[in-house]
Amino acid sequence: MKLTKSQSERKNRAAVPPPDRKTVLLLVHLQNDFCPGGALPVPEGDHVIPVANDWIRFFAAQGYGIVATRDWHPPDHCSFQQQGGPWPPHCVQGSLGSQFHPDLKMPPGTLIVSGATNPKKEAYSGFDGTTLDERLEDLGAQTLYVLGLATDYCVKQTVLDACRLGFRVVVLSDGVRGIDVEPGDAERALKAMQEAGAIVAHSADLGGLTHLT
Repeated sequence: MKLTKSQSERKNRAAVPPPDRKTVLLLVHLQNDFCPGGALPVPEGDHVIPVANDWIRFFAAQGYGIVATRDWHPPDHCSFQQQGGPWPPHCVQGSLGSQFHPDLKMPPGTLIVSGATNPKKEAYSGFDGTTLDERLEDLGAQTLYVLGLATDYCVKQTVLDACRLGFRVVVLSDGVRGIDVEPGDAERALKAMQEAGAIVAHSADLGGLTHLT
């Protein structure tokens, strides 16, 4: 039997684990260089900031954990074109581009995890070469709500690693944007995350949670 639209929405909403004290909001690379005007802009990257702020307000009001990852490259990082890599220099440690977007409202106490700090190693996942797993363990995390940039690179690899490590993962589809170097990359990334066990949901699937505060 084919579900009606309202039945499908209710089914999707029921499948999403609601946030609780063992849920952490994971903000992936919401930095200036990945937004319009930056060195490596993701199309509409700044559109995720209001979505992120809604979820930040909710998690902060409930006293749930919030963690933000950031690209934190040395000036001679291997991913840069001058070093033979694919990307223009971006998110260089201490630069304006490496800072979080100015409209992002991160509360005091937000844990910040810096990645891709080894000049000889590319790292798209927030877990790769960082203390993210340990920080999440310290917070007692079992479920991650994930949003950020870019869908087809750092979000994808972070989510795949989180699933591999045994976390329940909810990817907020209205809170991510992709680069789409090849057309369809972002959609394929979302599919890969789902196949790994992540739930992909729009904030609207969770009712009024984001507007609770």
